[in-house]
Amino acid sequence: MSIKLFVTDLDGTLLPTGQEVSNKNKCAVHDMINAGVTFTIATGRMYQSTLPIAKNLGVDVPLITYNGALIKSTSGEIIYSAYIDSEVVKQIADFCKQNNWHVQSYQDDNLYYPKYNELAEMYEKAVNVKGKAVDWQGICNLNQDVTKMLVIANDKTETDKRIDMLKNKFGDKIDAFKSNATYIEITRQGVSKASGIKILADKLNINISEVLAIGDSYNDVPMLKTAGVSVAMGNASEDVKSICTHVTGDCIDDGFAQAVYKYVIN
Repeated sequence: MSIKLFVTDLDGTLLPTGQEVSNKNKCAVHDMINAGVTFTIATGRMYQSTLPIAKNLGVDVPLITYNGALIKSTSGEIIYSAYIDSEVVKQIADFCKQNNWHVQSYQDDNLYYPKYNELAEMYEKAVNVKGKAVDWQGICNLNQDVTKMLVIANDKTETDKRIDMLKNKFGDKIDAFKSNATYIEITRQGVSKASGIKILADKLNINISEVLAIGDSYNDVPMLKTAGVSVAMGNASEDVKSICTHVTGDCIDDGFAQAVYKYVIN
């Protein structure tokens, strides 16, 4: 069956974190679109961080951002949104404060954190977005229409420990999962890239069996399991590779373009 919808992760897949899309990957996207394949992005990033990349690529379809919590067109039309309960936002903020964790909150496509530190600085540089320090009370007060929260740990062991703590505390209200070794993504329960591609495919009248998803990280696993065809990047972990139908080259070697020409337009 031919691929009608191609969905890609950003960091570690379409582009190395903090860098631009390579010319080879850009050409692959354009060749795909010219061949009649619908191309879009599914990312944990903010919409404002994703939009410039999409516009540079010439993409004019809804973008799946915040790990599926916000699907929004390049023209600004909101297709779908799912927010964390306002009381839960305050509870998570208090929990992070008690444990001395760095947490970030995303409201109305803006980035907030209690205080500016090296973790906030590192994140801003990676996604090319500026946030605002609002102190802990500010995080609690900015509790409406929060698409996601992000806890940044110091190492992988600490990341896994914090995920367990969050699940034990808020498990029936949120989903907590890692997008890389130190990033813990928090969304409303049931929200993921998988739910995002299902909603978008339905809107475009495309069967999920005709969707190809490509990614490299843990937050890509739900959509990779859901799509009819799944491709893991060569730089993905063995856990991610094991659930995919195909494995392509590394991000730094334009594995994205390799997958396009091998599995989509030959």
